[in-house]
Amino acid sequence: MTETEKIKSLVLAPYIIKATALIGKKRGVGGNQFRHAMATMAILLDYKLFDDHILLKAAVIHDLLEDVPETNVFEIRIIEGQADDVLALVKEVTRPPDMPKELYLKNILENGSYRAKVLKCADRISNLTDLNTDTHSVKKINDYLDETEKWVLPMAQQVNQNMFRELSDLIISRRKYARCASGLEPENASE
Repeated sequence: MTETEKIKSLVLAPYIIKATALIGKKRGVGGNQFRHAMATMAILLDYKLFDDHILLKAAVIHDLLEDVPETNVFEIRIIEGQADDVLALVKEVTRPPDMPKELYLKNILENGSYRAKVLKCADRISNLTDLNTDTHSVKKINDYLDETEKWVLPMAQQVNQNMFRELSDLIISRRKYARCASGLEPENASE
């Protein structure tokens, strides 16, 4: 099957409709969670993961259960034949409200499925791309980058070397950005 045929057979519209519940959910970096969900899916497409329809569908609704807890999961389960697998992946990447983020990320790194790790990497690429000092302090940005290095970068190393390189590059560029925003010269300013 060609890449075009793989995409043509992708049943995505019902998941996009479900994801529209995220439109009113603001992101700390601006915009809304719906656009972030679409960006996360686009990152997976950019990595040519055309044939993993479960992963692509889960990307569209990956924050739905966390950001819209009143979501009726039965309505998702009846969307189509892969919906149970999509929902299982979404649940795997959904942080329980009472779980510290570090424990959540550690659990995905050590026990997560291949798909959960790939989805978390795409999610983090989207988040790092949107990260800026208009909405976050330099300290918060650096803490987020430290968290990414500790937990998400090793996930990427396990599942996709290109994602590993992109995350590594984003960490470097965001650290330079944070240094400039704090009035410091970026390290290796001559580069």
